[in-house]
Amino acid sequence: MKNLLEFIVIHLVSHPEDVQIEETPDERGTVYTIHVNQEDIGRVIGKGGSIIFAIRNIGKIRALKEGIRAKIVLADGSELA
Repeated sequence: MKNLLEFIVIHLVSHPEDVQIEETPDERGTVYTIHVNQEDIGRVIGKGGSIIFAIRNIGKIRALKEGIRAKIVLADGSELA
């Protein structure tokens, strides 16, 4: 799952070297926190949140296939999306 998210986000941003995916287990499953360069936050969110929504949908499909629960969060210092 982490590799899939990293692959998608790296191809969206202008600064792929700054992309980091943090994987944190919690009581409900796993939280994947996406960290990107400040300039790339808009690219990852997309117009009206369309890109981050699509990334989360792809993540849900992958999580179902793997039999896990996953939450995908975009971080920029504060949880924006």
